[in-house]
Amino acid sequence: MTIRTGPIPARTDLPSGTPAVPGISAARTRALGLALTAGTLSWTAAIFTVGTNPTDSLGMTVTDLGGGLFQLGIFALLAVQLRTRATGTSKAARWMLYVEHVLLAVATVWSFLHAVPSLRDAAWLVPMDVFWPLSMLGMFVIGLKILFTGRWQGLARVWPTVAESWAVITVPTFIIFGEPLSDWIGGGHLVIGYATLGVILALRPQLVGARP
Repeated sequence: MTIRTGPIPARTDLPSGTPAVPGISAARTRALGLALTAGTLSWTAAIFTVGTNPTDSLGMTVTDLGGGLFQLGIFALLAVQLRTRATGTSKAARWMLYVEHVLLAVATVWSFLHAVPSLRDAAWLVPMDVFWPLSMLGMFVIGLKILFTGRWQGLARVWPTVAESWAVITVPTFIIFGEPLSDWIGGGHLVIGYATLGVILALRPQLVGARP
């Protein structure tokens, strides 16, 4: 009889060369989920208060700051997705999340810089604005990938697609109906989508494979 002194592998059914999944604790998943909900509700409050496209300087600042806090919440969501390999374990699936980090980082910097009235009209800030819709489109693609990959379970598998359809639903609504209807639809969608997703992560971290 031999006695094993080395660590026991977590999985013995994975093919050789399969990258290990970093994993995440339930406590950290809950914290990140609550951060997502808090950031989302911050932007929702701004939208319901001053709208998505206010014309006055103070309103723009409120919207930009609310949007920036929402984007920080999305970083919390991406942290859970990356640690659990929510989009899959292939190199392409992982790089999808890395690319989204870059898009979202530029969009977040734009939000906080655009909140400063003296910087708002800077020419160098204009190209960064496109990263807002690009980052949201990237999140929509990630939501679909999570749905079809199936590493997350139950509501956690389905709800990213619901949450990350925000741009797909809200932008056409704004183009067709304009404000204030698009503001109410956009704000309501944030509550139903991202804010609820954060609650799901906080209450049911086991659905994403979090450790106890």
